[in-house]
Amino acid sequence: MKKKFTLGMLAFASAAVLVACGSAPTAGSSAAGTEIGDNLKIGLNFELSGATAAYGSAEKNGAELAIEELKAAGKKIESVSQDNKSENAEAATVATKLATEEKINVMIGPATSGAVAAAIPNVTSAGVPLITPSGTQDSLTIGADKKVNEYVFRTTFIDSYQGEVLANYATNTLKADKIVLYYDNSSDYSKGIADVFKEKYKGEIVVEETFAAKDTDFQAALSKIKKADYQAIIMPGYYEEAGSIIKQAREMGITQPIVGPDGFADSRMIELAGADNVDEVYYISGFSASSSDKAAAFAKAYEAKYGEAPSMFAALAYDAVYMAVDAAEGAKTSKDIAANLAKVKDFEGTTGTMTINESHNPVKSVSIIGLTDGKETSSTVVEAN
Repeated sequence: MKKKFTLGMLAFASAAVLVACGSAPTAGSSAAGTEIGDNLKIGLNFELSGATAAYGSAEKNGAELAIEELKAAGKKIESVSQDNKSENAEAATVATKLATEEKINVMIGPATSGAVAAAIPNVTSAGVPLITPSGTQDSLTIGADKKVNEYVFRTTFIDSYQGEVLANYATNTLKADKIVLYYDNSSDYSKGIADVFKEKYKGEIVVEETFAAKDTDFQAALSKIKKADYQAIIMPGYYEEAGSIIKQAREMGITQPIVGPDGFADSRMIELAGADNVDEVYYISGFSASSSDKAAAFAKAYEAKYGEAPSMFAALAYDAVYMAVDAAEGAKTSKDIAANLAKVKDFEGTTGTMTINESHNPVKSVSIIGLTDGKETSSTVVEAN
């Protein structure tokens, strides 16, 4: 099932996720950049071990599939991959190595907002563009001086957009005029989404409760929630806690829809909750295999290569590589690629048609995926004006 409704504001979009941190560094650079040789050189800076390896590993898979396809189609590309270990400091170190030692022309990754923010000064000083598939923190593309970061782009939607999407979905699709807001207050990502939701939601928040990363016992808050009168639970957070909360909520007899952001978008959530408990669960996603022929073809190729269905993160990285290669057409240096990325218009990806706006964020549609017994049973397309 597919539905459409239109959001009234925010002409920017896109995912992710994720571990947020402080404001991004100052924009702009006088660096010469790196020259493009016989081959376009792509650097992959992903979380392949550590706490967020599920995101980074999926993105590396998506990126490498794209590179494989492009090389088979005759594109002259080489790539180098390094593990940032889910550590912000290591992400900065990897960015320096890739840009200055490996002389890459464009970087794909990191996956998380904190790691992206740490990498920005180093790619900026080197004059190498960075495309994050899933770094959603609003400030990544805008420097502390309020100017656009010349070398930072993304294929995902930003945090504030997710808060508005959740508010619109609760009101327009779920018809919920009373909700519970239950969110991770240890994460800037989750708090940012919750703040925008509270600003945009026009109904009544009957209960507001919080949890923290690594919590495992949610019985006290859920007991309070169970007694309330409401139509849906809005739950900004990540898949680990979400899976445990869903399991405990359903086992307590809480049956109302549970709606979350793109932090839910990992199969581990279903494993933690138990598939039988993942009913009337919805989450924001930048990707649905049923959204287009291009998305379906990507899903088929990904499953053939890796033996599993692709996540949103894999699809966003796949699109990031294709966007980078398109932007490299006619470019002589990495600075030229950055200039071309800023002009991207109507790029057709697996995660939707994208135009990069003046803030280096993609204007694109987003899907809200519905799960029944742990399986996708609906995809509601949300389009931004």
